[in-house]
Amino acid sequence: MPTSNTTRLTPGTPAPDFTLKNAQGEDVTLSSLRGRRVILFFYPQADTPACAQQACDFRDNLARFGAEGYTVLGISPDPVDKLAAWDQREHFGYTMLADEGHLVADRYAVWGEKLNYGKPYQGIIRSTFVIDEDGNVAVAQYNVRAKGHVAKLRRDLKLPA
Repeated sequence: MPTSNTTRLTPGTPAPDFTLKNAQGEDVTLSSLRGRRVILFFYPQADTPACAQQACDFRDNLARFGAEGYTVLGISPDPVDKLAAWDQREHFGYTMLADEGHLVADRYAVWGEKLNYGKPYQGIIRSTFVIDEDGNVAVAQYNVRAKGHVAKLRRDLKLPA
């Protein structure tokens, strides 16, 4: 059983490398994106209202992020087939990754205790990381809100409107 990383990542630390399957079942390795800036966002569950809000906000801002040299990756603990069906409906245009065993979420310290109607459970803590061209964390935002998060991230990165 994996041990959760309780130490949150901070700017300047190396981003933990990983290889996960995308919605098409192909391997994607973070270190293969060195030389590019990467926005890596973790969300709890595909095709739920809050996650759809966040994922669609990234989709709707994808051209703007791309124009500034960012590659967007979304990670959830969902299986590949669920991600594929959701992506087919929503046409995200960026890479959705399946972290079914939450091993990557553990390494990024985004798997932890949450509350649902007062009952504790383990799950993804909605978080976003910006990784620089050298593979280091440039921005680490934990426990973000789905609504308005992409706009705030754009402001934090000082990207044009």
